[in-house]
Amino acid sequence: MDIAKPASNITDIVHRFAKVCRLRSIGVFSDENPSSNSNNSLEDSSDATRTSEGNDKQKVHPQPMEDPKAIEALESLINTLFSNISSLKHAYIQLQAAHTPYDPEKVQEADLLVISELKSLSKLKQSFRETYKQKPISYTTDSHFLNEIQEQQSLLKTYEVMVKKFQTQIETKESEISELRQQLEDSNLRKAKLEKRLKQRGLSSQLSEVDGNGFLEAEEGNGFFAMELTPNLFSSWVESASRGAHDFSKPLINLMKASGWDLDAAATSIEPGVVYAKRAHKKYAFESYVCRRMFSGFKEESFSLESHPSLKASLSLDSNLSQELEGLSVSKEGFFHQFLAVRAMDPLDIVSLNPNCVFGKFCRSKYVNLVHPKMEASFFGNLDQRNYVLNGGHPRTPFYQAFLKLAKAVWLVHRLAFSFEPKVEIFQVKTGTEFSEVYMESVVKNLVADEEFRGRPKVGFSVMPGFKVGGSVIQCQVYLTDMKCAD
Repeated sequence: MDIAKPASNITDIVHRFAKVCRLRSIGVFSDENPSSNSNNSLEDSSDATRTSEGNDKQKVHPQPMEDPKAIEALESLINTLFSNISSLKHAYIQLQAAHTPYDPEKVQEADLLVISELKSLSKLKQSFRETYKQKPISYTTDSHFLNEIQEQQSLLKTYEVMVKKFQTQIETKESEISELRQQLEDSNLRKAKLEKRLKQRGLSSQLSEVDGNGFLEAEEGNGFFAMELTPNLFSSWVESASRGAHDFSKPLINLMKASGWDLDAAATSIEPGVVYAKRAHKKYAFESYVCRRMFSGFKEESFSLESHPSLKASLSLDSNLSQELEGLSVSKEGFFHQFLAVRAMDPLDIVSLNPNCVFGKFCRSKYVNLVHPKMEASFFGNLDQRNYVLNGGHPRTPFYQAFLKLAKAVWLVHRLAFSFEPKVEIFQVKTGTEFSEVYMESVVKNLVADEEFRGRPKVGFSVMPGFKVGGSVIQCQVYLTDMKCAD
């Protein structure tokens, strides 16, 4: 009997030890501390016995197995988070840089970049929540909802700021649209007024690409001409023609010098009997010659295109051209239209585009009248340039190009003169006429009367003709004879 008791005690101890091992393998925790370590749940075998006896008051939590894919996904998420934070930092630095110095465009670009990075972080957070929404959380439900509410309130404030910003931009754009509409209305009103004026003059606001005389049309802007026919416009082109005559006379005199001409004798043959205050003033005699030749036939609508015998002979070979010259008649509006078509073009481009246009015919006519065959032969040693012109061409030599600039200015003065109603009148002062400041202007400003001659100064010759435009007078430029320089 005494031997049987120890055996029973040993069996009882083994049974209890097995229970302890089983409890430790599945993890036994009390209700008050379910997250405590299993080492603290059982201090000794006696505690394990009490735990097994109170098994009905305890919960069993199986330990989760660690998933390698979940760990890898979490690491990727964290790396993405760090990358987005770095990008956000870079965007914020750009935003600061745009303020010093302040650049509105750069500020706006940086602002959009910051917003983009914030949106990326928001998407990352949403992705994290969707991925781990099934995981147990260690905080209470009330705390979770409170954090969610605070976050949504922050987002709402952000959206309110963005909405206000967009509203400001919309108001700015609406203001700009309103200003542009007002400008459009003002432009339409100005256009209507200008078109009305043109219709009153008989000008069409819609023109074809090329007119009957071979000119490219000079339609301006929105289908109307932004230029009015005024005496000031005419006066400005008379000044251009005067400068053109002065500029062309320089190479003409230089060619005479190079060819061995006696300039004194040439000046005397042009304007005999004139007493010059200075020898250098004889250049005005050559300017007078140029203007007299260029303005010859100015009173005629055709500008005497067929006046030169050599030109008549060349024109007779072209029956269509001869008929055109015989019946050449253009309305006031047509003259003004030709002026508008040519005024901004290079004369060489005009004659190159259409050598037989009205301007091209005018240039040929005036060149053969201005440059005598003997003069050209002495200048160039031949008449090749003259023959080329008579055959309908326009040479590209420097001398002829200088002539084209003068011809364009004179031709435009003629076009404008016949655009007025009544027509502009041209006049010249005869030699020996007493000087009158109303109709004349001295080309030399510092002349005084010679002591040997008494009375009013007298005209030696006209240099540039004068014009009467309605009630206005553009003075004739004259050289006064028997005068001396004040200095």
